[in-house]
Amino acid sequence: MVWVKTIKRIQDVVDWGLCIGCGACYYLCHKGAVALVNVDDVGIRAKFESDICGSCTECLTICPGYHLEAPPRLSGSHRADPEVLIGPTLEVWEGYATDSELRYAGASGGVISALSLYCLEKESMDFVLHTAMDERKPWLNTTVQSKSKSELLERSGSRYGPSSPCDSLRAVETSGRPCVFIGKPCDTGAVTMLRKERPHLDSKIGLALTFFCAGPPSARATLNLLDNLDVNPTDVSELRYRGKGWPGSFTVSYGRNQKKSLTYKESWGYLAMHSRSLRCNLCPDGLGELADISCGDAWHRYANNGNPGISLVLVRTERGREILRRATEAGYVELQPSTPSQVITAQGLVQRRKEVFGRLSVMRLFAVPAPGFAGFPLCEAWAGNPPKVKARTILGTMKRIIRRRLWHRNPVFLG
Repeated sequence: MVWVKTIKRIQDVVDWGLCIGCGACYYLCHKGAVALVNVDDVGIRAKFESDICGSCTECLTICPGYHLEAPPRLSGSHRADPEVLIGPTLEVWEGYATDSELRYAGASGGVISALSLYCLEKESMDFVLHTAMDERKPWLNTTVQSKSKSELLERSGSRYGPSSPCDSLRAVETSGRPCVFIGKPCDTGAVTMLRKERPHLDSKIGLALTFFCAGPPSARATLNLLDNLDVNPTDVSELRYRGKGWPGSFTVSYGRNQKKSLTYKESWGYLAMHSRSLRCNLCPDGLGELADISCGDAWHRYANNGNPGISLVLVRTERGREILRRATEAGYVELQPSTPSQVITAQGLVQRRKEVFGRLSVMRLFAVPAPGFAGFPLCEAWAGNPPKVKARTILGTMKRIIRRRLWHRNPVFLG
Protein backbone atom coordinates (compact mmCIF):
# COMPACT_ATOMS: atom_id res chain seq x y z
CA MET A 1 0.00 0.00 0.00
CA VAL A 2 1.30 3.45 -0.91
CA TRP A 3 1.69 5.73 2.09
CA VAL A 4 -0.08 8.93 1.14
CA LYS A 5 1.09 12.02 2.97
CA THR A 6 -1.82 14.10 4.19
CA ILE A 7 -2.55 17.73 4.98
CA LYS A 8 -3.56 18.12 8.61
CA ARG A 9 -3.07 21.83 9.26
CA ILE A 10 -2.77 25.03 7.29
CA GLN A 11 1.04 25.05 7.46
CA ASP A 12 1.00 21.80 5.46
CA VAL A 13 -0.68 23.61 2.56
CA VAL A 14 2.28 25.97 2.33
CA ASP A 15 4.89 23.29 2.93
CA TRP A 16 3.54 21.10 0.13
CA GLY A 17 3.48 23.96 -2.38
CA LEU A 18 -0.31 24.30 -2.56
CA CYS A 19 -0.77 27.80 -1.12
CA ILE A 20 -2.07 30.33 -3.66
CA GLY A 21 -1.65 33.41 -1.47
CA CYS A 22 -5.29 34.49 -1.63
CA GLY A 23 -5.15 36.01 1.87
CA ALA A 24 -8.26 34.24 3.21
CA CYS A 25 -6.42 32.79 6.22
CA TYR A 26 -4.96 36.23 6.99
CA TYR A 27 -8.47 37.66 7.10
CA LEU A 28 -10.01 34.77 9.06
CA CYS A 29 -7.39 34.45 11.80
CA HIS A 30 -8.55 36.40 14.85
CA LYS A 31 -5.28 35.62 16.66
CA GLY A 32 -3.12 37.73 14.35
CA ALA A 33 -0.93 34.72 13.70
CA VAL A 34 -0.85 34.95 9.90
CA ALA A 35 1.28 37.18 7.69
CA LEU A 36 1.52 37.34 3.91
CA VAL A 37 4.94 37.39 2.28
CA ASN A 38 5.69 37.97 -1.40
CA VAL A 39 8.49 35.63 -2.43
CA ASP A 40 9.69 36.78 -5.85
CA ASP A 41 10.40 33.28 -7.15
CA VAL A 42 7.17 31.72 -5.90
CA GLY A 43 4.39 34.21 -5.21
CA ILE A 44 2.46 35.45 -2.17
CA ARG A 45 2.57 32.87 0.60
CA ALA A 46 1.09 32.70 4.07
CA LYS A 47 3.46 32.64 7.04
CA PHE A 48 2.20 31.32 10.37
CA GLU A 49 3.23 31.80 13.97
CA SER A 50 3.64 28.17 14.96
CA ASP A 51 3.44 28.89 18.69
CA ILE A 52 0.04 30.54 18.21
CA CYS A 53 -1.38 28.38 15.43
CA GLY A 54 -0.38 25.10 17.03
CA SER A 55 -2.72 22.41 15.80
CA CYS A 56 -5.51 24.84 14.82
CA THR A 57 -7.34 23.68 11.69
CA GLU A 58 -9.85 26.53 11.33
CA CYS A 59 -8.16 28.00 8.26
CA LEU A 60 -8.30 24.69 6.40
CA THR A 61 -12.08 25.02 6.14
CA ILE A 62 -11.73 28.06 3.86
CA CYS A 63 -8.45 27.34 2.07
CA PRO A 64 -8.77 26.87 -1.72
CA GLY A 65 -5.27 25.43 -1.76
CA TYR A 66 -6.60 22.55 0.33
CA HIS A 67 -10.07 22.04 -1.12
CA LEU A 68 -12.74 23.59 -3.30
CA GLU A 69 -16.34 22.53 -3.80
CA ALA A 70 -18.07 23.07 -7.11
CA PRO A 71 -21.46 24.79 -7.33
CA PRO A 72 -24.48 22.57 -8.00
CA ARG A 73 -24.79 21.21 -11.52
CA LEU A 74 -27.64 22.52 -13.64
CA SER A 75 -27.96 19.57 -15.98
CA GLY A 76 -27.37 15.85 -16.16
CA SER A 77 -23.89 14.41 -16.36
CA HIS A 78 -22.68 13.75 -19.85
CA ARG A 79 -19.15 14.30 -21.04
CA ALA A 80 -20.30 16.04 -24.21
CA ASP A 81 -22.23 18.62 -22.18
CA PRO A 82 -20.45 22.03 -22.31
CA GLU A 83 -21.19 22.37 -18.58
CA VAL A 84 -18.53 19.73 -17.95
CA LEU A 85 -15.91 22.11 -19.32
CA ILE A 86 -17.16 25.60 -18.41
CA GLY A 87 -19.31 24.95 -15.35
CA PRO A 88 -22.96 25.79 -14.72
CA THR A 89 -24.25 28.98 -16.33
CA LEU A 90 -27.65 30.65 -16.21
CA GLU A 91 -26.84 32.87 -19.19
CA VAL A 92 -23.94 33.38 -21.60
CA TRP A 93 -23.38 36.73 -23.30
CA GLU A 94 -20.82 38.65 -25.31
CA GLY A 95 -20.53 42.35 -24.78
CA TYR A 96 -18.66 45.43 -23.67
CA ALA A 97 -18.80 48.54 -21.53
CA THR A 98 -20.78 51.30 -23.22
CA ASP A 99 -18.44 53.85 -21.63
CA SER A 100 -15.65 54.14 -24.20
CA GLU A 101 -13.04 55.01 -21.56
CA LEU A 102 -13.76 51.92 -19.51
CA ARG A 103 -13.85 49.73 -22.60
CA TYR A 104 -10.53 51.08 -23.83
CA ALA A 105 -8.73 50.94 -20.49
CA GLY A 106 -9.98 47.58 -19.28
CA ALA A 107 -9.12 44.08 -20.33
CA SER A 108 -11.16 42.90 -23.36
CA GLY A 109 -14.52 44.67 -23.30
CA GLY A 110 -14.33 46.26 -19.85
CA VAL A 111 -17.51 44.57 -18.61
CA ILE A 112 -16.16 43.96 -15.09
CA SER A 113 -15.24 47.65 -14.79
CA ALA A 114 -18.66 48.70 -16.12
CA LEU A 115 -20.54 46.43 -13.70
CA SER A 116 -18.41 47.74 -10.85
CA LEU A 117 -19.23 51.33 -11.77
CA TYR A 118 -22.92 50.48 -12.08
CA CYS A 119 -22.92 48.97 -8.58
CA LEU A 120 -21.30 52.11 -7.16
CA GLU A 121 -23.55 54.58 -8.94
CA LYS A 122 -26.90 52.82 -9.14
CA GLU A 123 -26.89 50.05 -6.52
CA SER A 124 -25.36 52.31 -3.83
CA MET A 125 -22.60 49.85 -3.01
CA ASP A 126 -19.84 51.21 -0.81
CA PHE A 127 -16.67 50.32 -2.75
CA VAL A 128 -15.05 47.83 -5.07
CA LEU A 129 -12.40 45.64 -3.45
CA HIS A 130 -9.90 44.56 -6.09
CA THR A 131 -6.25 44.40 -7.14
CA ALA A 132 -4.14 47.22 -8.55
CA MET A 133 -0.52 48.10 -9.22
CA ASP A 134 1.61 48.69 -6.14
CA GLU A 135 2.80 52.28 -6.63
CA ARG A 136 5.97 51.68 -4.59
CA LYS A 137 6.91 48.54 -6.54
CA PRO A 138 4.95 48.64 -9.81
CA TRP A 139 5.84 45.04 -10.71
CA LEU A 140 3.87 43.92 -7.64
CA ASN A 141 0.18 44.16 -6.77
CA THR A 142 -1.77 45.51 -3.84
CA THR A 143 -5.40 45.33 -2.70
CA VAL A 144 -7.36 48.56 -3.08
CA GLN A 145 -10.81 50.05 -2.58
CA SER A 146 -12.21 51.99 -5.53
CA LYS A 147 -15.19 54.28 -5.06
CA SER A 148 -15.38 56.24 -8.34
CA LYS A 149 -15.02 55.97 -12.08
CA SER A 150 -11.68 57.77 -11.97
CA GLU A 151 -10.29 55.24 -9.52
CA LEU A 152 -11.60 52.32 -11.57
CA LEU A 153 -10.01 53.78 -14.69
CA GLU A 154 -6.69 54.38 -12.99
CA ARG A 155 -6.62 50.80 -11.69
CA SER A 156 -8.01 49.06 -14.75
CA GLY A 157 -6.39 46.28 -16.75
CA SER A 158 -5.15 42.81 -15.96
CA ARG A 159 -2.37 42.27 -13.43
CA TYR A 160 -0.33 39.21 -14.35
CA GLY A 161 1.27 38.68 -10.98
CA PRO A 162 0.49 37.40 -7.47
CA SER A 163 -2.39 39.08 -5.63
CA SER A 164 -4.22 38.52 -2.35
CA PRO A 165 -7.55 40.38 -2.45
CA CYS A 166 -9.02 38.35 0.42
CA ASP A 167 -6.53 40.01 2.76
CA SER A 168 -8.80 43.08 2.97
CA LEU A 169 -12.18 41.41 3.41
CA ARG A 170 -12.42 42.88 6.90
CA ALA A 171 -13.04 46.25 5.25
CA VAL A 172 -15.99 44.69 3.42
CA GLU A 173 -17.31 43.02 6.55
CA THR A 174 -17.25 46.28 8.51
CA SER A 175 -18.51 48.52 5.70
CA GLY A 176 -21.79 50.36 6.03
CA ARG A 177 -23.16 49.02 2.75
CA PRO A 178 -22.65 46.01 0.45
CA CYS A 179 -19.50 46.00 -1.69
CA VAL A 180 -18.21 44.52 -4.94
CA PHE A 181 -15.47 41.90 -4.70
CA ILE A 182 -13.20 41.18 -7.69
CA GLY A 183 -10.64 38.40 -7.54
CA LYS A 184 -9.21 35.42 -9.34
CA PRO A 185 -11.43 32.32 -9.50
CA CYS A 186 -9.56 30.78 -6.56
CA ASP A 187 -10.09 34.00 -4.56
CA THR A 188 -13.82 33.90 -5.21
CA GLY A 189 -13.74 30.25 -4.18
CA ALA A 190 -12.25 31.29 -0.85
CA VAL A 191 -14.90 34.02 -0.51
CA THR A 192 -17.64 31.46 -1.15
CA MET A 193 -16.36 29.34 1.74
CA LEU A 194 -15.84 32.36 3.99
CA ARG A 195 -19.41 33.51 3.42
CA LYS A 196 -20.63 30.27 4.99
CA GLU A 197 -18.41 30.87 8.03
CA ARG A 198 -19.09 34.60 8.36
CA PRO A 199 -22.76 35.52 7.81
CA HIS A 200 -22.01 39.22 8.28
CA LEU A 201 -19.44 39.10 5.51
CA ASP A 202 -21.98 37.29 3.36
CA SER A 203 -24.45 40.13 3.82
CA LYS A 204 -21.86 42.67 2.69
CA ILE A 205 -20.80 40.96 -0.56
CA GLY A 206 -23.12 42.74 -2.96
CA LEU A 207 -21.56 41.19 -6.06
CA ALA A 208 -18.64 38.78 -6.57
CA LEU A 209 -16.92 39.13 -9.93
CA THR A 210 -14.06 37.16 -11.42
CA PHE A 211 -12.16 36.83 -14.67
CA PHE A 212 -10.89 33.87 -16.63
CA CYS A 213 -7.49 32.95 -15.23
CA ALA A 214 -4.65 30.78 -16.48
CA GLY A 215 -2.68 31.24 -13.26
CA PRO A 216 -0.60 34.30 -12.34
CA PRO A 217 3.16 34.06 -12.86
CA SER A 218 5.42 34.94 -9.95
CA ALA A 219 7.00 38.37 -9.61
CA ARG A 220 10.26 36.87 -10.86
CA ALA A 221 8.74 36.40 -14.32
CA THR A 222 7.98 40.12 -14.57
CA LEU A 223 11.38 41.06 -13.17
CA ASN A 224 13.04 38.86 -15.78
CA LEU A 225 10.96 40.49 -18.49
CA LEU A 226 12.09 43.92 -17.30
CA ASP A 227 15.67 42.67 -17.37
CA ASN A 228 15.17 41.52 -20.96
CA LEU A 229 14.05 45.07 -21.76
CA ASP A 230 17.11 46.44 -19.95
CA VAL A 231 14.93 48.31 -17.45
CA ASN A 232 15.95 48.60 -13.80
CA PRO A 233 12.92 47.81 -11.58
CA THR A 234 13.85 50.58 -9.17
CA ASP A 235 13.41 53.11 -12.01
CA VAL A 236 9.89 51.92 -12.92
CA SER A 237 7.04 54.32 -12.24
CA GLU A 238 4.19 52.43 -13.95
CA LEU A 239 3.71 48.96 -15.38
CA ARG A 240 0.69 47.78 -17.36
CA TYR A 241 0.37 44.23 -18.59
CA ARG A 242 -2.37 45.00 -21.10
CA GLY A 243 -5.40 47.22 -21.68
CA LYS A 244 -5.69 50.56 -23.48
CA GLY A 245 -6.81 48.64 -26.53
CA TRP A 246 -7.58 44.98 -27.11
CA PRO A 247 -5.60 43.23 -25.89
CA GLY A 248 -3.21 46.14 -25.42
CA SER A 249 0.51 46.02 -24.77
CA PHE A 250 2.87 45.30 -21.92
CA THR A 251 4.08 48.84 -21.22
CA VAL A 252 6.61 49.99 -18.66
CA SER A 253 7.25 53.65 -17.83
CA TYR A 254 10.57 54.46 -16.20
CA GLY A 255 13.23 57.09 -15.75
CA ARG A 256 12.43 60.50 -17.19
CA ASN A 257 9.32 59.89 -19.27
CA GLN A 258 10.80 56.83 -20.96
CA LYS A 259 8.67 53.91 -22.09
CA LYS A 260 9.19 50.47 -23.51
CA SER A 261 6.57 48.00 -24.62
CA LEU A 262 5.96 44.51 -25.92
CA THR A 263 2.94 43.15 -27.71
CA TYR A 264 0.50 41.08 -25.69
CA LYS A 265 1.60 37.99 -27.59
CA GLU A 266 5.25 38.63 -26.78
CA SER A 267 4.76 39.46 -23.11
CA TRP A 268 2.13 36.87 -22.19
CA GLY A 269 3.94 34.29 -24.27
CA TYR A 270 6.96 34.83 -22.04
CA LEU A 271 5.13 35.17 -18.70
CA ALA A 272 2.91 32.14 -19.31
CA MET A 273 5.95 29.91 -19.72
CA HIS A 274 7.52 30.89 -16.41
CA SER A 275 6.95 30.62 -12.70
CA ARG A 276 3.36 29.44 -12.41
CA SER A 277 2.63 27.77 -9.06
CA LEU A 278 1.89 24.08 -8.55
CA ARG A 279 -1.65 24.80 -7.37
CA CYS A 280 -2.35 26.82 -10.55
CA ASN A 281 -1.41 23.81 -12.65
CA LEU A 282 -4.05 21.84 -10.72
CA CYS A 283 -6.80 24.44 -10.99
CA PRO A 284 -10.23 23.02 -11.88
CA ASP A 285 -11.90 26.42 -12.17
CA GLY A 286 -10.13 28.77 -14.55
CA LEU A 287 -13.47 30.15 -15.75
CA GLY A 288 -14.76 31.22 -12.34
CA GLU A 289 -17.73 29.03 -11.45
CA LEU A 290 -17.97 30.31 -7.87
CA ALA A 291 -18.52 33.99 -8.68
CA ASP A 292 -21.81 35.69 -9.49
CA ILE A 293 -20.45 36.64 -12.93
CA SER A 294 -17.21 35.69 -14.66
CA CYS A 295 -15.74 37.42 -17.70
CA GLY A 296 -12.94 36.84 -20.17
CA ASP A 297 -11.73 37.58 -23.66
CA ALA A 298 -14.01 36.66 -26.54
CA TRP A 299 -10.99 35.60 -28.57
CA HIS A 300 -13.15 34.05 -31.27
CA ARG A 301 -14.24 37.63 -32.10
CA TYR A 302 -10.75 39.06 -32.08
CA ALA A 303 -9.22 40.47 -35.23
CA ASN A 304 -6.20 42.73 -35.43
CA ASN A 305 -8.24 45.62 -36.76
CA GLY A 306 -8.53 47.99 -33.83
CA ASN A 307 -11.56 46.34 -32.24
CA PRO A 308 -11.81 48.02 -28.80
CA GLY A 309 -12.64 44.74 -27.07
CA ILE A 310 -15.37 42.16 -26.47
CA SER A 311 -15.92 40.19 -23.28
CA LEU A 312 -17.49 36.82 -22.73
CA VAL A 313 -19.91 37.12 -19.81
CA LEU A 314 -20.92 33.99 -17.90
CA VAL A 315 -23.77 34.50 -15.45
CA ARG A 316 -23.44 32.00 -12.60
CA THR A 317 -26.06 33.04 -10.02
CA GLU A 318 -29.47 34.66 -9.79
CA ARG A 319 -27.88 37.63 -8.04
CA GLY A 320 -25.52 38.04 -10.99
CA ARG A 321 -28.36 37.71 -13.48
CA GLU A 322 -30.43 40.42 -11.82
CA ILE A 323 -27.57 42.92 -11.50
CA LEU A 324 -26.45 42.31 -15.09
CA ARG A 325 -30.01 42.84 -16.31
CA ARG A 326 -30.34 46.12 -14.42
CA ALA A 327 -26.91 47.29 -15.58
CA THR A 328 -27.88 46.57 -19.17
CA GLU A 329 -31.18 48.40 -18.82
CA ALA A 330 -29.34 51.36 -17.27
CA GLY A 331 -27.01 51.50 -20.28
CA TYR A 332 -23.74 50.47 -18.62
CA VAL A 333 -23.13 47.40 -20.79
CA GLU A 334 -24.11 46.30 -24.28
CA LEU A 335 -24.75 42.58 -24.68
CA GLN A 336 -25.68 40.01 -27.29
CA PRO A 337 -26.53 36.35 -26.63
CA SER A 338 -23.79 33.75 -26.84
CA THR A 339 -23.50 30.03 -26.04
CA PRO A 340 -21.35 27.68 -23.95
CA SER A 341 -20.00 26.24 -27.19
CA GLN A 342 -18.70 29.68 -28.17
CA VAL A 343 -16.91 29.89 -24.82
CA ILE A 344 -15.18 26.59 -25.51
CA THR A 345 -14.19 27.84 -28.97
CA ALA A 346 -12.82 31.10 -27.58
CA GLN A 347 -10.97 29.86 -24.52
CA GLY A 348 -8.10 27.40 -24.54
CA LEU A 349 -8.41 27.39 -20.74
CA VAL A 350 -10.95 24.60 -20.99
CA GLN A 351 -8.12 22.23 -21.91
CA ARG A 352 -6.67 22.54 -18.41
CA ARG A 353 -9.81 21.16 -16.83
CA LYS A 354 -9.55 18.19 -19.17
CA GLU A 355 -6.09 17.44 -17.75
CA VAL A 356 -6.55 18.03 -14.00
CA PHE A 357 -7.84 14.53 -13.21
CA GLY A 358 -4.73 12.98 -14.76
CA ARG A 359 -2.40 15.32 -12.88
CA LEU A 360 -4.07 14.65 -9.54
CA SER A 361 -4.01 10.91 -10.15
CA VAL A 362 -0.27 10.90 -10.80
CA MET A 363 0.37 12.98 -7.68
CA ARG A 364 -1.53 10.51 -5.55
CA LEU A 365 0.34 7.64 -7.17
CA PHE A 366 3.60 9.30 -6.06
CA ALA A 367 2.17 9.89 -2.56
CA VAL A 368 2.21 13.67 -3.07
CA PRO A 369 -0.52 15.61 -1.20
CA ALA A 370 -3.09 17.06 -3.56
CA PRO A 371 -6.13 19.32 -3.07
CA GLY A 372 -9.66 17.97 -3.12
CA PHE A 373 -12.13 19.30 -5.68
CA ALA A 374 -15.52 17.90 -4.71
CA GLY A 375 -18.24 18.19 -7.32
CA PHE A 376 -16.09 19.24 -10.26
CA PRO A 377 -16.61 16.84 -13.21
CA LEU A 378 -12.89 16.23 -13.65
CA CYS A 379 -13.18 12.55 -14.51
CA GLU A 380 -15.76 13.32 -17.18
CA ALA A 381 -13.58 16.05 -18.63
CA TRP A 382 -10.54 13.73 -18.62
CA ALA A 383 -12.49 11.04 -20.45
CA GLY A 384 -12.90 13.36 -23.42
CA ASN A 385 -9.14 13.50 -24.07
CA PRO A 386 -7.55 11.44 -26.85
CA PRO A 387 -4.90 8.92 -25.72
CA LYS A 388 -2.06 11.17 -26.89
CA VAL A 389 -3.17 14.01 -24.59
CA LYS A 390 -3.61 11.66 -21.65
CA ALA A 391 -0.11 10.25 -22.14
CA ARG A 392 1.41 13.73 -22.45
CA THR A 393 -0.36 14.89 -19.27
CA ILE A 394 0.74 11.87 -17.25
CA LEU A 395 4.35 12.03 -18.40
CA GLY A 396 4.51 15.80 -17.93
CA THR A 397 3.21 15.51 -14.37
CA MET A 398 5.72 12.77 -13.56
CA LYS A 399 8.50 14.99 -14.90
CA ARG A 400 7.33 17.93 -12.80
CA ILE A 401 7.18 15.77 -9.66
CA ILE A 402 10.73 14.56 -10.19
CA ARG A 403 12.19 17.97 -11.14
CA ARG A 404 10.58 19.75 -8.22
CA ARG A 405 10.96 16.87 -5.74
CA LEU A 406 7.30 17.23 -4.88
CA TRP A 407 7.33 14.21 -2.59
CA HIS A 408 9.30 16.35 -0.09
CA ARG A 409 8.02 19.23 1.95
CA ASN A 410 9.12 22.61 0.63
CA PRO A 411 9.60 21.34 -2.93
CA VAL A 412 12.21 22.84 -5.21
CA PHE A 413 10.97 25.79 -7.25
CA LEU A 414 12.04 25.53 -10.87
CA GLY A 415 9.49 27.64 -12.71
